[in-house]
Amino acid sequence: MPHALRSKDDLRTAADQLLGGETKSHFARKTTLSHSADGDRMIYRAVARAKEGDRDAVRYLYLRYADNIYSYVRSILHDDHEAEDVTQHVFAKLITAVGKYERRAVPFSSWILRLAHNVAIDHVRMRRATPAEEIFGQDERTDDTVIDRTRCLRSALDTLPEEQRTVVVLRHVVGLTPGEIAEQMGRTESSVHGLHHRGRRALQEELVRLESAPYTAGVALAEAA
Repeated sequence: MPHALRSKDDLRTAADQLLGGETKSHFARKTTLSHSADGDRMIYRAVARAKEGDRDAVRYLYLRYADNIYSYVRSILHDDHEAEDVTQHVFAKLITAVGKYERRAVPFSSWILRLAHNVAIDHVRMRRATPAEEIFGQDERTDDTVIDRTRCLRSALDTLPEEQRTVVVLRHVVGLTPGEIAEQMGRTESSVHGLHHRGRRALQEELVRLESAPYTAGVALAEAA
């Protein structure tokens, strides 16, 4: 059997095993990812095939990550139905966006969470509501003020190096522990603590520069750590 066909069959079988003989009709909350050498090889095989338009590869990635993506976007949107819609949109976007993914730049799990983050934030902007209270805390500021501060927050996050931004988002939006983040990113827990410290400090400094003090995300993040 040609290698391409064998790879395709392997992905179809692996996807079926993830389903366990059932049909995926709903999402479950899942904040951790399992890692193994065989599993990682299958993921990157699926990514390579997905870049070529292989539907079995996209199906495998969907079944592998859908629950994690759902949990992530739900922590931003706070609504089950909207989180389901956004999760579906993430994987619809994945079909065209996966071609931009480069393995040497960042692990695929971090990349797809970043994609989910962008899609969820775009959704928030469309409905003119924000998850800002997750970071700033509840108060009586007007919607326009909250929206402006959320815009500043996103601008500040975009200035962080990729790994620092990933750690800050996973820690304070998704709610993962440093150990879980280390496992997901393939780093040591001490390095995650270092990235978190530098990212949080840089985020606070950038928000001060953007005149987002005293209600800065950096202060809230410091209190939450």
